[in-house]
Amino acid sequence: MAGSLAKQLTSLGGKAELKELTTHPGLPPVVAAQYPSTLDSNKKTLLIYGHYDVQPADDGDKWEHPPPFELTEGTRESDGKKSYFGRGSTDDKGPVVSWLNVIEAHKNAGVTIPVNLRFLFEGMEESGSTGLPEFIKSADGKKLFTNVDAACISDNYWLGTTKPCLTYGLRGIVYFSITVSGPKQELHSGIFGGTVYEPMIDLSILLSKLVTSQGTILIPGINEDVEPLGEVEAATYKNIQYTMQDLYDATGSHTAIYDDPIRTLMARWRYPSLSIHGVEGAYSGPDTKTSIAPMVTGKFSIRTVPNMTTKRVTQLVTDFLNAEWKELNSKNEFKIVVNDSGEPWRTDPNHRNFRAAANATNTVWKMQPDLTREGGSIPVSLNIQEGLGKEGGNPKSLMLLPIGTANDGAHGPDENIPVDNYITGTKLLGAYLHEFATAA
Repeated sequence: MAGSLAKQLTSLGGKAELKELTTHPGLPPVVAAQYPSTLDSNKKTLLIYGHYDVQPADDGDKWEHPPPFELTEGTRESDGKKSYFGRGSTDDKGPVVSWLNVIEAHKNAGVTIPVNLRFLFEGMEESGSTGLPEFIKSADGKKLFTNVDAACISDNYWLGTTKPCLTYGLRGIVYFSITVSGPKQELHSGIFGGTVYEPMIDLSILLSKLVTSQGTILIPGINEDVEPLGEVEAATYKNIQYTMQDLYDATGSHTAIYDDPIRTLMARWRYPSLSIHGVEGAYSGPDTKTSIAPMVTGKFSIRTVPNMTTKRVTQLVTDFLNAEWKELNSKNEFKIVVNDSGEPWRTDPNHRNFRAAANATNTVWKMQPDLTREGGSIPVSLNIQEGLGKEGGNPKSLMLLPIGTANDGAHGPDENIPVDNYITGTKLLGAYLHEFATAA
């Protein structure tokens, strides 16, 4: 898709290049582009980030609107909205292509885009943006960020399905794997059960020590760096349009830990959380297999919030699990690995970049957007923020401007984006450019 994006941007009157990730040869390239092909020094310049890679679709047999990699149109069951279905429709191919639609619409209407645009599209976001931080620091990356006034990312979602939002913060992430190994091969549980330390039992005990079913993290010290909730911040939640029904619709269940929408939002984005994602090495098929796995790996992650750091979280988790492992007194072997990480990010929602987007939202959607943080992580946000540099001693503005909704099913079967959100969202992106051009 990188080549296709570069070709389309060039055909629309831009200038696009495919930049290899020199620190990681062979990976999908970065699309570095600008519009128009020669920038106007009298105009403000916006950097647009997106990613053209997607999650795997090995759940294709569960799609009610297959095949996953062909865009189809249908009606989604959660709210009856006409939608475009396909892997990447909302995360993030759809929003990436919508930026091309913005340029195309201006050209077809004979209207000049009032700002310069620079584009940074990568193909490794779903794998931790491997190589992109190094690219941003390279000569090519620095050139792309030269004279950029602010940046925009469309790679997240509304809180619900009815009201737009602007996002000024993201949680970070530290992803761990813990591996327990012992026997050299699978063993028959009828022969060896009760005679050897079983890796799966040891792993299950360790995982059970991490978090309660109500989401309370049991690792000592993990909450010490979380900012206390102040009155000013607490007041901002009261005006956000979000109900428990939004959560029920998005999850397809009534399994919420909290019955209060404000407490739910706080748990979603201002407090850390720990999720257990899976176990590798253990039998998971439908048959009644009775073997003892020789090695198993449990995978979990902690979503972090401002003031928490990867270094400290890693140390706390490592110390805790090492102590718990010692208490087991097992003869198996135990190892902890950090697979991926990214720090939390937060910016000033009162910057003119946000005011421009809010004005555009009011014009297009006829309502003021909610100002939100988000529970997910886009680790490259910090790299983009760093690449932007400062203006008047303060960091230049990076804003998340989503066009998709909470019910789009990103990463899951039947990923989709409502047709109205795509079309009106594209109009919003275009209106935002005009508002930013005149924002003071």
